[in-house]
Amino acid sequence: MSPIRTAVIGFGTAGRVFHSPFIAADPDYTLAAVMTRRGAEVLARYPDTRVVDTVDALLGEELDLVVVGSPPATHAELAGRFLDAGVAVVVDKPFTVTSADGRALVEKAGRLGVPLTVFQNRRWDGDFLTLRRLLASGALGEVWRFESRFEWWKPDRGSSWKTSTPESEGGGILYDLGTHVIDQAVQLFGAAEPVHHEVFTRGAGRADDDAFVVLDHESGVRSHLWMNGLAAQVGPRFRVLGSRAAFTKHGLDPQEAALRDGARPTDPSFGEEPASAWGGVGVDGALRPVQTEPGRYAEFYALLARALRAGGPLPVDPLDSVRVIELVERILSAP
Repeated sequence: MSPIRTAVIGFGTAGRVFHSPFIAADPDYTLAAVMTRRGAEVLARYPDTRVVDTVDALLGEELDLVVVGSPPATHAELAGRFLDAGVAVVVDKPFTVTSADGRALVEKAGRLGVPLTVFQNRRWDGDFLTLRRLLASGALGEVWRFESRFEWWKPDRGSSWKTSTPESEGGGILYDLGTHVIDQAVQLFGAAEPVHHEVFTRGAGRADDDAFVVLDHESGVRSHLWMNGLAAQVGPRFRVLGSRAAFTKHGLDPQEAALRDGARPTDPSFGEEPASAWGGVGVDGALRPVQTEPGRYAEFYALLARALRAGGPLPVDPLDSVRVIELVERILSAP
């Protein structure tokens, strides 16, 4: 079959780190075009890719798929325009700023019969895959509490759009990391209600950069979720408490850092962690190491190619992402 002709909108972190490398490395795709003002950078990496600077120019390309990797406030409009043009769409998270916009896109995609999905790539983090395996095996017994932290040390807020954009336009850590950690919690333990939250913004910032959220799942599990850039000493990435054992895992999935350093998804050992980074399962005094499964963001695009060509399920149901945005809205609007 001919490769899936794909365009990426934006060549910031999303387009440069999380999308273009996987599209270019997968023989099911061709990176046909990128819409960006960083044309020289695109061509240095992908010399056969066309660079355009407007949506109208991109709509003039012969495309099968477009990846929307621009700031969140643009997601709904851009995704809608390409759905109207009959082009399948991947939207980077957060899917949309409002759940109403997200539901409208899902309805439009269904009505037009055009595939629409969301890049919830953290479902393919190695530590998350490892935890899913442990839960499925019953190694932890009945789970009571799930703790998830996405933390780093950044005492200077920096000047990116994520820190300068208000929450009303999709800025801040809840829209950025919150849509990952909430999605992971719901994927593991099912539907949930937010029962407590603490959201903090440093100094004169326009968007939150420290958040703590508690979810009560219908399954009976309680999730404690942290996300911030204030951690000079980070806590465990996961701590899961169950009736038979606990699982504790430190450190972030290595894929993003490797990609930022110039690694390619096809490199040997891509996504693998050293034994020193593995988590442990058991009880105090009787712990055993658990090998971390290799992270595999490339699976998102492999599953998407199968869906586009054979009509199989999309890698992420966009309604899942709508429900996550609904939870974020409820948290931010609560007293």
